Amino acid sequence: MNTATIAECMTASFADTPFPLVVQKLAGAGVVSYRTDLMALRNTYYDGGSESFDERVPLADAPAIAATFDAGGVAETVKAIQRREIGYAEFLRRIMAAGCASYEVFFGGRKAVYVGRDGNAYVEPFPAAKT
Repeated sequence: MNTATIAECMTASFADTPFPLVVQKLAGAGVVSYRTDLMALRNTYYDGGSESFDERVPLADAPAIAATFDAGGVAETVKAIQRREIGYAEFLRRIMAAGCASYEVFFGGRKAVYVGRDGNAYVEPFPAAKT
């Protein structure tokens, strides 16, 4: 995996680069999935084998993660960022307020799985490609 490119993607995410472009760049760096731990504010990126790369998520003013997972709140926040109504930092704050403790993005499976502290989850398929 190209860790320099992965680090650039974190910067791009916080500069509100659209998610599909970030995924494309991460895939080009050898990433097949990644996990964001919102309790520890860490991202872990995985290749198709045994390699991983870990980095801090630089979220200022991170809220406490709500005790109850609100799948509807997470879903609405995902839609808001897809519509570009909010940026990535606000996206993270809102899903944390909705009780999301972590999420994992699977490039091959074309989905993101958002998980609460209690194991409840919301699965969001990647949006269809625009033609």
